[in-house]
Amino acid sequence: MKKLFSVVLLASLSLAIATGCRTSVPVYNVEQESVVSSTEKALKADDVKKAIMTAGSALGWVMKADKPGHIIGTLNVRKHMAKIAIQYNAKSYSISYLDSLNLNYDGDNIHGNYNGWIQRLQSTIQTQLNMF
Repeated sequence: MKKLFSVVLLASLSLAIATGCRTSVPVYNVEQESVVSSTEKALKADDVKKAIMTAGSALGWVMKADKPGHIIGTLNVRKHMAKIAIQYNAKSYSISYLDSLNLNYDGDNIHGNYNGWIQRLQSTIQTQLNMF
């Protein structure tokens, strides 16, 4: 009985460690997210740009509009860096991975925190759009 308990305990600990250490997940990109205002007012591309820039800055992203309809966002957290491209127009926006540092990006997967940062940015952009 003691041996069975030891085996079950060891298996449980191994599973917990393996699950806890699993930090790589598929990269989350936002594809053609519809621009919607709570007032259902038709927004202009400049309104969308303002919402994206405000949302990103509020979350610690450094946002730089490098050409019409395109913004580069960079987030530095401790020893980590994430860089994204945001394409936008009056109807939709997309957020795409560009580069990172110390986030274990392997071409498909990345540290799970990255996806949380992108999801918070997406949510905050929508909050800003609703203010129009």
